[in-house]
Amino acid sequence: MRRLFLLLPAVLLIAACQGAAVQPDYDVSRNFGDYRTWQFDDPAVSSRPENDPRLTGELTSERVKDSVSNQMELRGLRPPAEGQSADLKVKAYLMIENRQDNVSTSFGGYWGTGWGGFWGGPSIQTQSVDYKELILQIDMLDSSDGKLVWRGSESESMSERPQTPAKREKQINRLVGKILGSFPPN
Repeated sequence: MRRLFLLLPAVLLIAACQGAAVQPDYDVSRNFGDYRTWQFDDPAVSSRPENDPRLTGELTSERVKDSVSNQMELRGLRPPAEGQSADLKVKAYLMIENRQDNVSTSFGGYWGTGWGGFWGGPSIQTQSVDYKELILQIDMLDSSDGKLVWRGSESESMSERPQTPAKREKQINRLVGKILGSFPPN
């Protein structure tokens, strides 16, 4: 029985790390099977705040564009032939938002045996933690009417430490893969 109590927190921790699946929003009246070609809209990648050097710049924009291109290729969508227009136009947005979370720490508490036993209750301390979250949003618009037909987004906590280019690329690929993993909708 004691082993069960030790195993339960580990199982709950693993389940919490799984994260929720991306829940895209899309126009249910559209037949996504009709979309065969795509291209980036102008601008392909926008960032908010616009002057944040972690988001703006050619290197970040190219990472996002390359990752989206690879994922669209995996889904059977291709760029249009020269001189033709695409069925879908794609826009990506990189955003940083300030977040706050409450973290509780429990310490103390004791059990005893002996003539009557004794128990001392634990002490719990809660404090607010501020952090920044990176959000990547991908929009797809129908080229014929310019209306939004699909939107997906995913976020991750940003590291306080500077990241290497390889880690930045891995993070972008992970976010884009999660987002476009639910495209096209069933």
